Amino acid sequence: MESKDDSFPRSRSRTFPEMASFPDLDSSLDGESSPEKDQQDNGDNHITSNGRIGVEHVISKKLQLKRKAEYLRSDLMRQFDNQVSDFVDSLIEESASLEPAPVPAVFSPPLSDKERSKLGHFRPPHGQGKLFVSRRSLLDELFEVNHIRTIYHMFIALLILFILSTLVVDFIDEGRLVLDFDLLVYAFGQFPLVVCTWICMFLSALLVPYTLFSLWSQSQSGSYGHTRLYSMLFGSVFLLYQGLGLGFLPTYVVVTNSLPPASCFIIILEQVRLMMKAHSFVRENVPKVLTWAKGKTSSGPVVPQVSQYIYFLFAPTLIYRERYPRNPVIRWSYVATKLLQVLGCLFYAYYVFVRLCIPQFHSISLQLFDLRAMVLGVFNSILPGVLVLFLGFFAFLHCWLNAFAEMLRFADRMFYKDWWNSTSFANYYRTWNVVVHDWLYYYVYRDFLWVSEKRFRAAAMFFVFTLSAVVHEYILAVCFGFFYPVLFCLFMCFGVMFNFILHDQRKGPIWNIIMWTSLFLGQGVIICLYSQEWYAQLYCPLKESSFLELLKPRSWSCQRGSMADSDKL
Repeated sequence: MESKDDSFPRSRSRTFPEMASFPDLDSSLDGESSPEKDQQDNGDNHITSNGRIGVEHVISKKLQLKRKAEYLRSDLMRQFDNQVSDFVDSLIEESASLEPAPVPAVFSPPLSDKERSKLGHFRPPHGQGKLFVSRRSLLDELFEVNHIRTIYHMFIALLILFILSTLVVDFIDEGRLVLDFDLLVYAFGQFPLVVCTWICMFLSALLVPYTLFSLWSQSQSGSYGHTRLYSMLFGSVFLLYQGLGLGFLPTYVVVTNSLPPASCFIIILEQVRLMMKAHSFVRENVPKVLTWAKGKTSSGPVVPQVSQYIYFLFAPTLIYRERYPRNPVIRWSYVATKLLQVLGCLFYAYYVFVRLCIPQFHSISLQLFDLRAMVLGVFNSILPGVLVLFLGFFAFLHCWLNAFAEMLRFADRMFYKDWWNSTSFANYYRTWNVVVHDWLYYYVYRDFLWVSEKRFRAAAMFFVFTLSAVVHEYILAVCFGFFYPVLFCLFMCFGVMFNFILHDQRKGPIWNIIMWTSLFLGQGVIICLYSQEWYAQLYCPLKESSFLELLKPRSWSCQRGSMADSDKL
């Protein structure tokens, strides 16, 4: 009986392979099982007086083997994951160096952090430009994690509270439920004129650049002669169209018809978008025609098809390619979800302004640049400013662009990166809006270096900042109806300074905290100063309009007078 019982634990132990040594684990477990070892040294052989195996010793041995197995499994899985990640990284680099022929692809599983970092920071060889690959938007991947999706649910809960607070206040003041959206109706006023203006802009952007490029490419065949003269002629006509057709006329329609802010934003943002797309179309195709004119490897220059150009005008990118990676199917449920989220963000912004902005600035006592009131206004504007920032990012860069990408089966959905993890403003500028950043990088920064023969990199970066600041301030000035260069000063002063101070070598959580603090404060400054100027324009209209008075901020010298005009908002 004893020999049979003695053979049982020995046969159990022979079923396991030889395990690696884990000193820390072994020592801790040996310490726990020291009584059993003492019994073995005394010759007890773990057998009790009634001839049965010591239960505690068997349980201890099982726990020891289980912990060793779990430790070994986690170590093997970690090594396997690292090897697979390195292998995938090498495949990405090799595929990116090949000809970027798009292949229809379904959505791949969520990328790991290392894969996403490799894709996000990969730069193709100089001269190739941006490479498009099939990838999902980052938030679509993150929302599959329940912990991240809970944050999304928290914002929905906050929207519900905004709606309830508005309804309760209206019921207390009016004695009934008031569900009017007068601010939205005002902001999107004269919408038929907006639609007509957009149609004219789009048709001109479709016909003029493509026709001019086609005629110019034919003139480069050599049969007409004077190719340089034709290049100057067509180039001048294209620049004239960019400045007059897309630049001046839409702005003239906006200013002369006094369009409200949201309607202005639609026209002016589309104006800038179409100008950038027209430039990209010409910039990407002109070198191909010039290369053909030198070698003349075919009977004529290859002109892109009209369908390719039309697709590019609608595609959520500002970099022209003849082909993009495409998905095989359109998920219409996904499109409907994103469009509904855009609509939800619009109502969210409405309640933010109604509950947090308008009550604060509608009844403010405007004085001659009261420093105390301005400081309090800035800090009170941080919360609505941050909410507007998040809503603008989520509504446009995620929902709107993904909806159009899905309808067009556009597979490269990297419209932004993980800008919220930035520890430097240099990284924040690169990751906040990848669509615009790519255009600025390839067509402004790199072309500036090409013209200067790769000299003056600091000047090239400063030129990019200046151009971006001017365009942003132009959009706000036209849409708000006044010139108040707050955003321009933030870009050119603090933006440039932070770009060099908080550079990419700054790592660690403290720098991310500094970045977020600066971003929050900047949003508070923007909301506060522009809101004060908006109501100053209403309270103190100009009696004599002169150029200097138009440039001078009205909130610096306006004292609150009649409230008749303030009822507009």
